[in-house]
Amino acid sequence: MREHLSDALNAAVKQQDKRRISTLRLITTAIKDRDVANRTAGRDPVSQEEVLHILIKMIKQREESARTYEDNGRLELAEQEREEIAIIREFLPPQLDPGEIELACRKAVEDTESKSLRDVGRCMNKLKERYPGKMDFGKASTVVKGLLR
Repeated sequence: MREHLSDALNAAVKQQDKRRISTLRLITTAIKDRDVANRTAGRDPVSQEEVLHILIKMIKQREESARTYEDNGRLELAEQEREEIAIIREFLPPQLDPGEIELACRKAVEDTESKSLRDVGRCMNKLKERYPGKMDFGKASTVVKGLLR
């Protein structure tokens, strides 16, 4: 993943794509910051799974910022946030569609033998283990809760 990001950054520099350069630099900086924090805490460097979590968090931050900009009439800034989201998404694995999410949730409920809403946590842990970075876990949680009612 780091190599892929580095190659993409080099290509963006050659193409002089300023939006892409700044977004890729933000990603690499976030990963390096987490590396430093892990090293300070005596943990291993950032894993592939942690990189996925960083990217997902960056997307959520930008989605929230875009909504705020739209609410305040700053459409050009909202568009910039959406461009950054598109760039970040290039580095995530393909996302499951709603039908696949529902199927995965049904399988998780079945595999964990969940019966009530108290079991949502176990189902979500199973989904996070099986599909890291491949689905919106907020939507998955809603599906799981619907299945357990």
